[in-house]
Amino acid sequence: MASKFHLKKASDGQFHFNLLAGNGEIILTSELYKAKDSALNGIESVRKNIAREGAFEVKATSNGKHHFVLKASNGQVIGQSQMYSTPASCEQGVQSVTKNAPAATLQDDS
Repeated sequence: MASKFHLKKASDGQFHFNLLAGNGEIILTSELYKAKDSALNGIESVRKNIAREGAFEVKATSNGKHHFVLKASNGQVIGQSQMYSTPASCEQGVQSVTKNAPAATLQDDS
């Protein structure tokens, strides 16, 4: 299975997407968007920003878990990861997004 962006419509009418690795695991979840075109622009923003220095920010929680956020050049959060148990596994998540996003196809279930 190839990597893909899975676009969905939430129960409140807003749109969001997940980036799935080739094994089907969710590696990035977007923020909510009011319009479908905005969500599609968010996908393109992921593709554009993954190569930008400083786009990923790794964060630690008070319980010792780690996650990352991907930010646009204006500082707005585009997407975030799941929680990881170690900084190294979190960094592997960043690398997975960087590897999978450029060639990911779009599955539109909105």
